[in-house]
Amino acid sequence: MRPIINCLNDQYARLDQRSHELIRLVPEERLYWKPRQVTAATPIYSCGEHLLRSAGAVEQTFGGLATNLWDDPFEWTLPESLQTPAQVAHYLDEVEATRRRGFALFRSDDDLIKEISAPSGEMRMLCSFLVETLDRAAHYQGRAFEVFRLFSDARLPRL
Repeated sequence: MRPIINCLNDQYARLDQRSHELIRLVPEERLYWKPRQVTAATPIYSCGEHLLRSAGAVEQTFGGLATNLWDDPFEWTLPESLQTPAQVAHYLDEVEATRRRGFALFRSDDDLIKEISAPSGEMRMLCSFLVETLDRAAHYQGRAFEVFRLFSDARLPRL
């Protein structure tokens, strides 16, 4: 039985779907547009950067689970590397494929109570690690939606 795995899988799939829906709405000239920065202490990121951070969190987690290499995708997800919405969408496709391979490793919900060595080196229960990643990725995605609303009145995908 895999009801918890299936539930988590569905949540991650919805996250991916919302990111794809949003990237289809973002005009190329607004992908990395940043609103005016209010204070120097608070960095401001663009819609595209937030989407990349969201996808990067998922990629790091599932890439790490599948290969035990916890590479930070920062290096290959720079705006200079992914300059258009189409390139970002292609990256989202790659992340989704990585996530699916990761979920394919889970045989039953019992797998979720196993402990893994997280990127920080601490031992973590797999279930809490997956939920934390989903929460972080959804947070970045939500920030992308916020920035999008600053430059567009288009109807957003349902959160």
